[in-house]
Amino acid sequence: MASMSTYRPAARPHLKPSSFIVSPRPPPCTLALRSRLFGSRIPVDLCATRTRLNGPSGAGQPLGRVRVGSRPVVASQHSFDVVIVGAGIIGLTIARQLLLESDLSVAVVDKAVPCSGATGAGQGYIWMAHKTPGSDMWELALRSHQLWESLAENIHDQGLNPQEVLGWKKTGSLLVGKTVEESALLKRRVKQLSEAGVEAEFLSSHELLLEEPALSVDKESGAALLPNDCQLDAHRTVAFVEEGNRQFVSQGRYAEFYHDPVISLLRSGKNGEVEAVLTSKSTLYCKKAVVIAAGCWTGSLMRDLDIGVDVLVKPRKGHLLVLENFDLIRLNHGLMEAGYVSHQQIMQHSSVSAAGLSNDEEMLSISMTATTDTMGNLVLGSSRQFVGFCTEANASIIDSIWKRAQEFFPKLREMNLAEIGENRKCLMGSQ
Repeated sequence: MASMSTYRPAARPHLKPSSFIVSPRPPPCTLALRSRLFGSRIPVDLCATRTRLNGPSGAGQPLGRVRVGSRPVVASQHSFDVVIVGAGIIGLTIARQLLLESDLSVAVVDKAVPCSGATGAGQGYIWMAHKTPGSDMWELALRSHQLWESLAENIHDQGLNPQEVLGWKKTGSLLVGKTVEESALLKRRVKQLSEAGVEAEFLSSHELLLEEPALSVDKESGAALLPNDCQLDAHRTVAFVEEGNRQFVSQGRYAEFYHDPVISLLRSGKNGEVEAVLTSKSTLYCKKAVVIAAGCWTGSLMRDLDIGVDVLVKPRKGHLLVLENFDLIRLNHGLMEAGYVSHQQIMQHSSVSAAGLSNDEEMLSISMTATTDTMGNLVLGSSRQFVGFCTEANASIIDSIWKRAQEFFPKLREMNLAEIGENRKCLMGSQ
């Protein structure tokens, strides 16, 4: 899973500052998995006591122990139909799909635990605002948006609160422009999104100020509003998916192997087919497939296979600044500056050529993003840069994120970041 770290400064610091499937052999039949993953009902004890699986103590010994509710369940097998490498939101929901829609047994393995990587380091945006109709990512993003909304509705239909279970909020999104040129760009984007069937409208400077009083708005400002865009809390969502998956432990169909880094994928000496996943603590044999959902490590693992597939996956680091219990400003939507779209496109186009960069070369982009999370914290971002697998906090980037946010929120100009002290932290992740 992608890497994430949390940085919390001293009280008053001085700042200067995708997944791939590898099939080991052709399955005897084709799996007809229906795409109703998020609409399925699983009895989930949200108050269950949970412990992480530990690696095996030796050959022939139980491979792990997981507690579902108050009853410990031992996973003794070391062979599964499918082994999933990576316990991020992608890996865990793939496991959920297989468990719900087939009779396959599934193991999930990760070098750490869920939400210790990019899944836990993000803002939780489920947005269409910065996606471009007709692009490579458009259909995937649209389908993802629909599935997450379906899950929230399903949870509501079961008498639960999606905001409590998932941290789900339909806040809507705002792409904010500060210049005449950006406002014109946003008008075109609204037209493009509307023609693609996504509800969107352009807000004038007056309308924008009514929606977000904390913003700095002048007569040239404008925004694209997508009222159906949503956000969720990754930690709550992963906990929900985990608990659902663990309902299948008692059937011998599911196991987790956390704190157990994958070393390599083992291939048969007879035909070269992938037959097992070698970890630091065990060998997990796979009967049908290995799913690589390891985030920014996916490319490295696939290269180790030596199967002639060039997976262009390179780690991209990002910073988010979290101001805890911060009530100086309140936001009614998730916000993103219009420039994020062009910056994102530049970074995406550069990701291919970036594969040839040396370790000391960087590509840095910083754009204003802002949201209020389920805990009431103000989350500011964001940076994007290619610096390998480094997850150390960069004080100058944190300072740049703060200064960029000050350009959009006048009340932030009244204070120095150092004054916030221990009530702030920085999330760093590579994706």
